[in-house]
Amino acid sequence: MSIEKLLIANRGEIACRIIRTARSLGIRTVAVYSDADEKAQHVQQADEAVHIGPSPASESYLVADKIIDAAKTTRADAIHPGYGFLSENAAFAKAVADAGLTFIGPPAKAIRVMGDKAEAKRAMVVAGVPCIPGYEEEDQSAEKFISAADAIGFPVMVKAAAGGGGRGMRLVRDEPDLNAALKLARSEAESAFGCGDLILEKAIEDARHVEIQIFADSHGNTVHLGERDCSVQRRHQKIIEEAPCPVMTDALRARMGEAAVKAAKTVNYVGAGTVEFLLDQDGEFYFLEMNTRLQVEHPVTEEITGIDLVALQIDIADGKPLPFKQADLEMNGHAIEVRLCAEDPASDFLPSTGTIELWKRPSGDHVRVDDGIDTGDEVSPHYDSMVAKIIAHGETREDARIRLLSALEQTVLFGPASNRDFLIEILQDETFVSGSATTFFLEHRQKDKQSDSSTAIAIAAAADWSIQSGNARSKALNVHSEQQSWAGGIVFPFYFDYSFQGQEVTAIVSGDASSLSVSVDGEIFDLSIDSQSDGHISIIVGGETISANVLQNAQMLYLATDKTTLTLFKIDHLDTDGAQDGSDGIVRAPMHGSLLKVDVAVGDQIAAGDQLAVFEAMKMQHEILAPANGTVAEIPVEAGTQLAAGDAIIILENSDASA
Repeated sequence: MSIEKLLIANRGEIACRIIRTARSLGIRTVAVYSDADEKAQHVQQADEAVHIGPSPASESYLVADKIIDAAKTTRADAIHPGYGFLSENAAFAKAVADAGLTFIGPPAKAIRVMGDKAEAKRAMVVAGVPCIPGYEEEDQSAEKFISAADAIGFPVMVKAAAGGGGRGMRLVRDEPDLNAALKLARSEAESAFGCGDLILEKAIEDARHVEIQIFADSHGNTVHLGERDCSVQRRHQKIIEEAPCPVMTDALRARMGEAAVKAAKTVNYVGAGTVEFLLDQDGEFYFLEMNTRLQVEHPVTEEITGIDLVALQIDIADGKPLPFKQADLEMNGHAIEVRLCAEDPASDFLPSTGTIELWKRPSGDHVRVDDGIDTGDEVSPHYDSMVAKIIAHGETREDARIRLLSALEQTVLFGPASNRDFLIEILQDETFVSGSATTFFLEHRQKDKQSDSSTAIAIAAAADWSIQSGNARSKALNVHSEQQSWAGGIVFPFYFDYSFQGQEVTAIVSGDASSLSVSVDGEIFDLSIDSQSDGHISIIVGGETISANVLQNAQMLYLATDKTTLTLFKIDHLDTDGAQDGSDGIVRAPMHGSLLKVDVAVGDQIAAGDQLAVFEAMKMQHEILAPANGTVAEIPVEAGTQLAAGDAIIILENSDASA
């Protein structure tokens, strides 16, 4: 048996990452895509691509029959599920096998047992794998949970039995809060996983989340590839991962590795899997769950072992034995990974969508970027907010940290908001630097005072002034170059009005490039422009030279220094009363944002200036007014919809403009 064509039942960075390895092995690839992903990077990179349905995952990436049909149509030999979507769906794994295709993953039975936290934990107890005291029985009554919690002792963790990723999970410190937590967790679990069953565990606070990567072949061989520390989490979702764990010893690694191998053998596991543990302050560890797939954070293991885990997955699925024994494995150096997500830290990390105006990958020795995006792509609201992973490797942990920090400082993502600046802060936090972060690190972290953004706004305004001045000079075709900046001895100030994090900010710029004075809401900054070209600007502020990437259009100004990403709406370029041109009868979104409400209905007669809707962007609300008299013919979107600039909100007919 030999796999010659591989269908990837996924999207985004993991699909691109699998394509990269398949190509290196001489295996042709097939991508699947939804409406939203028609132009996505994984579609462009694969040898073939098959459309599988509308944008919602429930109608495309989660429909097993569509994916298997696509594999048959393209004559693929195997299906790789990546992670997420159908990767841990036992019914899908069985359906793939029943269709005569190779599933790049474990047997369906192993997925089923380990995919149910309650059943998995019962199996681990029998196998002698250390487990957290808890309750995982079939009786799901509130009374039984309350009784069990009293016996275990508070605080406790309520968890969804059928899923992970922080969904359906609640920390409960006192009995009066348990009932409400059960209801919320059950509702969340039903929505996310289609199953509301819960389990209860003793909460082990200030522990580390340490996972062991295992591999097993179909010839009875099982090994572990060391550990990853995934303790830096927000809302139980991993943000930064590293290998090896900063507090690991050879003896502890051997014990945890042996427990992980035992867990895998208990369910006759084959393929790549990860056994997750909590490691307490006393060096005791407890089984959490087993992920029966490739992990998001697998690159850090690849970096320290030199093993391509996807290639190994494919070989094992192809029936080959493991090419090494446990004693053959060595770990070299240290690797750290961060997850770059399209989310807004200033808005409690809400997902952010829209067009990627600029994506600049970092470069450098021992720096790796796994992504599935490029400039001009759309970040869709239908899928996970993670858009890229940035990984650095070094001889020591500090080498890796410094390289990763430098890589993040080079990274530019303009368009959707991102957590790039937040990740930079974490990598510089004393707790992380010392290697002592636990799962409660971010919860207990003393947040810095809101950083003073005035300096960044002053730099942005200076860049705006420089760009506009340059554009004006380039149009002065009949004026000698020496006279283009002549002002007769009078310095004319330039006024720039922006919206920043829901507040209106005015910047006043005066002077020339060698000596600029910028006032930001009354605070004065003395700047000089050192150089500017092709989206880069170098500005001297208080004796310090700051380099930045800058991008602007009629509505937006983006700026990224090595520490700060700034997104400003240019109020002077917005029609602030919300009126639209509407010459084609279509009233459009003025910028990326959310449609809060629609004030009209189809058939309504409206007059020019009537309020049609309310639109929110950058925490500011904008009234959308009628551009002319007319009748509402169509309302193609609903309140609550995330829109990109130019998307149609309301379509008018018989208006003055179109009559």
